[in-house]
Amino acid sequence: MTSIIIPAHKEKDNLRSLISELSGLKNIETSEIIVALSPESNYDPNAESKKGLRFLKCTKKGRATQMNEASRIAKGDILVFLHADVKPPKSFLHDIQRTIKDGYDAGFFSYKFDKENFFLKINASFTGKDSIFTGGGDQCLFIRKEVFENLGRFSEEQVLMEDFEFFKRMKKNKVPYNIVQNDLIVSARKYENNSYVRVNLSNLLLVTLFKLGYPGKKLKYLHDRLLRVS
Repeated sequence: MTSIIIPAHKEKDNLRSLISELSGLKNIETSEIIVALSPESNYDPNAESKKGLRFLKCTKKGRATQMNEASRIAKGDILVFLHADVKPPKSFLHDIQRTIKDGYDAGFFSYKFDKENFFLKINASFTGKDSIFTGGGDQCLFIRKEVFENLGRFSEEQVLMEDFEFFKRMKKNKVPYNIVQNDLIVSARKYENNSYVRVNLSNLLLVTLFKLGYPGKKLKYLHDRLLRVS
């Protein structure tokens, strides 16, 4: 069984759209969807009633905390961590199951943005191969639950870039992973609210500081100063 975990805070419209997309996937009937809502979320769980769909009102806010909390109640032996503003391809679940069947313990997806833009295409082209940015949350980590738990789940001290920190531990422990060459659709809203140059320079700075060992709270403070987030 596959458990799709979606951390959410203020994502009402995106959640409705994503739940609809997931409900139409092949093999979804053998999967579960857990929406991990922050304590401050404005989403009404009663707005959706679908088989295999569960809402969890988390005790604390923060992607790492919310995803960890959902993972503890997940019934699946494969965990999939999907952002609310990311849309999966039609063969999403099949791609995940095939990757695990091929002997990998984990994987990610390549992606493209939901806006046609030459520079965004350049950015997206890097997601299909290993690079300094591999492991970001928009690439949708999927992993065997046993491996995820053995690695200690996401670090809740890492209030920003918890995905990169977890990927760092994956590599240190030589967890076999694969990047699925079948694009997710990722929201370009961060670029629309800021600018291409500003987002790219900010991302490069934050990743560099993370690799130099800057603590999560300082990275989060810097991120919020550099970028406008809707």
